[in-house]
Amino acid sequence: MKSKLLRSFPLLVTLLVTGGKLKAESADALITEGDYYYAKLQANESLRYYLPAEKLEPNNVRLLVHISREYRHLMSDATSPVEKVRLGGLAIEYAKRATSISPRDPDAQLAVAISCGKLEPFQGYHQKFDAVHLIKSSVDKVIDLDPRNDLGWHVLGRWYQGLAEVDPVRRMMAQVLGGLPPATFEEAATCFEKAIQLNPNRLMHYIALGTVDVEMGKKEEGCRLIEKGLAMENTEKDDPETKREGEAVLAKLH
Repeated sequence: MKSKLLRSFPLLVTLLVTGGKLKAESADALITEGDYYYAKLQANESLRYYLPAEKLEPNNVRLLVHISREYRHLMSDATSPVEKVRLGGLAIEYAKRATSISPRDPDAQLAVAISCGKLEPFQGYHQKFDAVHLIKSSVDKVIDLDPRNDLGWHVLGRWYQGLAEVDPVRRMMAQVLGGLPPATFEEAATCFEKAIQLNPNRLMHYIALGTVDVEMGKKEEGCRLIEKGLAMENTEKDDPETKREGEAVLAKLH
């Protein structure tokens, strides 16, 4: 009996190792399939593979960050405000899970900042106030961890721009909650310029900088930058919406 058990032990070890290997390969295969649709900006299709993979590898930071982005893309496509809030909440949930596992991962911190920024327009006053501080905290970490991250600089620019646009009445109201940090269009422009320097191939950087220039009264330069962004090819999910925003700025000037 003892000899039979000893003879079977190597087989048992082999089965256990093989089973673990198959499980790992299964997760890898799912992620590879999801990555294919991720690159094609097909959020629903990529989540069909990413979500089962996440059950197998719940602590895979890269996977969690990718899932967060896909929920943001679905949020952009949703027409119901309620659905937008639900999808935006899922995007933040996955991004925060990624930062809790790897707080020094710049992509995870960026996912938090972007997701919060996407959801903020649909939130209540108190939630908006909290989002302002969370976005700044997250994007500061992104730039500290990866100073050459152009998207980090872009998000920081949007943060400065958004606060610079807050009127005095709303700033006074915010004093009840602790007040809003100061911000200027010049600070926003500096961030967008840095983003362009790091990655001149993203049209969002040019349209954002052009919009800020217009807000500062530099209309000719602003229009030139916006038109440059509009002439560039769409490569990212938000590019069509970004172009519509740029077109709206130009329309107000004519």
